[in-house]
Amino acid sequence: VEELPPGFVVLARSPNSPVAAMGDPGRRLYGVQFHPEVIHTPTGREILRRFAAEVCGCAPTWTPAAFIEESVASIRRQVGEGRVLCALSGGVDSAVTATLVHRAVGDRLTCIFVNTGLMRRGEPEQVVRTFRDHLGMPLVAVDATEEFLAALEGITDPEQKRRIVGEKFVRVFEREAWRLGRVDFLAQGTLYPDVIESAAPDRPGARRIKTHHNVGGLPERMRLRLVEPLRYLFKDEVRAVGEALGLPPEIVWRQPFPGPGLAVRVVGPVTWERLERLRTADAILLEELDRAGLLRATQQAFAVLLPVRSVGVMGDRRTYEEAVALRVVTTEDFMTADWARLDPDLLARVSNRIVNEVAGVNRVVYDITSKPPATIEWE
Repeated sequence: VEELPPGFVVLARSPNSPVAAMGDPGRRLYGVQFHPEVIHTPTGREILRRFAAEVCGCAPTWTPAAFIEESVASIRRQVGEGRVLCALSGGVDSAVTATLVHRAVGDRLTCIFVNTGLMRRGEPEQVVRTFRDHLGMPLVAVDATEEFLAALEGITDPEQKRRIVGEKFVRVFEREAWRLGRVDFLAQGTLYPDVIESAAPDRPGARRIKTHHNVGGLPERMRLRLVEPLRYLFKDEVRAVGEALGLPPEIVWRQPFPGPGLAVRVVGPVTWERLERLRTADAILLEELDRAGLLRATQQAFAVLLPVRSVGVMGDRRTYEEAVALRVVTTEDFMTADWARLDPDLLARVSNRIVNEVAGVNRVVYDITSKPPATIEWE
C-alpha cells in the first residue's frame, strides 16, 4: 500500500513500510502489511486476538473436540451417500484426515497408500503395518515405484517435479477407484501452509512460493472431488486434533515429509541410485537425533542430496563425489522456522557416519538459514 484508500488512517509504520497497518474505524475495516499469524511476529497473536474478539465479536470457542464434531458433520454433508478414497501417507495429516472421514462415512472409506519409491527408509512397510494391522483401517497398498521414476526421469526443475508427482498421485487414485467400483471423492491431508505457499485457486490474489503436489500440483481435469477437512489448520492444530482422536504418539509426532517425497530432496535428476544414497544419509541423521533425544525438540530434520561434486580423500585415494546438506529446524507453526543449534559433537558424528557409510558422498554441510528467507524444504 503506497497510498491510503479514502477514510483510512495509518495505524502503524516500520522502517521499510510507511503503512504497516491501516484502518477505517468508522466502517470497522482494517489491514496489515505483515504476517501477524507467524510465531516470529512480536505480539502477533495478540493482534489477531483483538481483531477477532474486539472488532469482529468472535468468541474463543475453538477446541480440538469441537473441530472434530464440526468436521465429521461437514464431511457427511459433502459426501452424502458417496464413496471416498483417502490418500494415506502415514503422516499425521493424512492419518487425521482418514480418521475424521472414517468417523463420518464408515466403511464407505477406502484408504490407499501409494509407494512412490520416493519414501524414507522402511516407511512403506511401516505405513501398512500401522494403519492396516494396528489401526484396523481398510487399506489398499499400491506399488507404483516404476511409474513415478519413469515420469521423473531427467526432470530437474522442482516445480515440474511437484506437478508430475501430483498428476501421478491422482491418476493412480483414479485407477484404483475404477477397480473398486463407484468412488466419488478423494480425501487429502492438505494444510493451510500448503494453500498459502501454492497460491491455491481460492486465493486468487496470492503469489505462489512453491507448488504443493496436493494443491497447485493437481491436474485441472480431475474426476474425483476433493475432501480436505484440514485445509485451514496449521500443523500444531492438526497434532492437537490427532491427540484428541486418540491416534498413537508415533503418528501424531512423526517428522513431516513432503508429498513429493525424496523427489524434492534429491536436488537435480532423480534416479534410484541417488534415492538410495539419500535414504541412507537421512536414516543416519534421524538415528543420531533420536539417540540424542532431539527428534521431538527439532520439528523437522532431513538430509538433502546435492548435485555438487567435490574433491576428497578417502584412505590413500582421491574421490570426486556428491555432497549432502543437513537441514534441521525448530518451529511452532511451520510458517516460520529457525535452524537448530545442534551440538558440534553431534554434527561431527552424523557427518563422520555419512561419509563412511554412504557410497558416493564425501562431504557434509549444515544449513544455517532460517525461514524466511529460505523455505524449510530445499525444493
